[in-house]
Amino acid sequence: MNRLVEVAVPERLGRGYRWLLASSWTSNLGDGIALAAGPLLVASLTDNAFLVSLAALLRWAPPLVFGLYAGVLSDRLDRRRIVMAADGLRAVVLVALVALLVTGHLPVAGALVAIGLLTVGEVFADNAAATIAPMLVQRDDLVLANARLQAGYITLNNLVGPPLGALLFAAGHVWPFAAESLLVAAGVVLVSRMALPAVPAASDRPAGVRHAVVEGLRWTAGHAAVRTLSLTILIFNFTFGAAWSVLVLYAQQRLGLGPTGFGLFTMLGAVGGLAGTGMYGWLTRHVSLGNIMRAGLIIETLTHLSLALTTSAWLAGGIMFVFGAHAFIWGTTSLTVRQRAVPTHLQGRVGSVNTISTFGGLVVGSLIGGVLATQIGVTAPFWFAFGGSAVFVVLLWRSLTRIAHG
Repeated sequence: MNRLVEVAVPERLGRGYRWLLASSWTSNLGDGIALAAGPLLVASLTDNAFLVSLAALLRWAPPLVFGLYAGVLSDRLDRRRIVMAADGLRAVVLVALVALLVTGHLPVAGALVAIGLLTVGEVFADNAAATIAPMLVQRDDLVLANARLQAGYITLNNLVGPPLGALLFAAGHVWPFAAESLLVAAGVVLVSRMALPAVPAASDRPAGVRHAVVEGLRWTAGHAAVRTLSLTILIFNFTFGAAWSVLVLYAQQRLGLGPTGFGLFTMLGAVGGLAGTGMYGWLTRHVSLGNIMRAGLIIETLTHLSLALTTSAWLAGGIMFVFGAHAFIWGTTSLTVRQRAVPTHLQGRVGSVNTISTFGGLVVGSLIGGVLATQIGVTAPFWFAFGGSAVFVVLLWRSLTRIAHG
């Protein structure tokens, strides 16, 4: 067993990193359960496409609203305590949600409010957690450390969690959220065992929140690789958000899938992510980061087109598998380039700029997706995503090579 642990999480990464990894994996399993159960809960309370897309909006809007402030807090306060406090509040919200479900008094508005509050807590927890690994491991070990964290995210949040959440939801609407509350609380306990080195003294930081935010924005704008990543993520989440905001309705109405089928459908993306994990090392040794990014954006564009055309659940599942591999490769590249490039005292703020880029696109896209699905049909957001992505690939094609200098 000790040898297996050493292979999976080498001792050189440190005890603190092992506690971080255990907490991350535990919390990710809970979040993965909610990934399927959340949309299913809203869809069980209403069949209004706009309200279903609003649930996606409430998962994506809080990072846009609170992301920059979360970055400032991560650079100023104890990052471990931020994770503990934010996830502790999420556990409380989940307990309240469970109570409303048990008593049968949960309206659609209550479910939407709960989704919003859970996401607000996640914004602060995730921003702080993303800055911890560079504090615990050496720069040359960041690829390995991030790969282990991402493998847990893919396996538990995307692969195991969604089908488990769908199965628990089918057994009873309360069960997935009760399970998530326990897992999130366990993650708090695990991260509490970790000790962090000191961050730069307060006198080294800007005096006000506004100055701190501006410093993070200015640094991002001045670094070619990180700037290109943020711009690309913003643009492509604009189209991605339009399509994925109604994914649960697409699976039900276009592919004829029930709750369990929807969980398995999303799980195929996670399986693809695991495949991307296996090939990532080979890719980065043989293909430039710029060309990896170019190929990934072509794959994403064709994903939207293929899903708009097909009515076959099997073919759509294959498409999700390929998309999942692309998503892991993209995410790992983005995270490692950013962590290696950004100074420790700016990790939170520059990470929050990336969060703003991610969720800014998702928020706008989800609103467009909800309107298109309501007025035209459930495939309309996918056609919109295909057209927009194709245009953006052409516009961004030459600038994507800048990432190779990260």
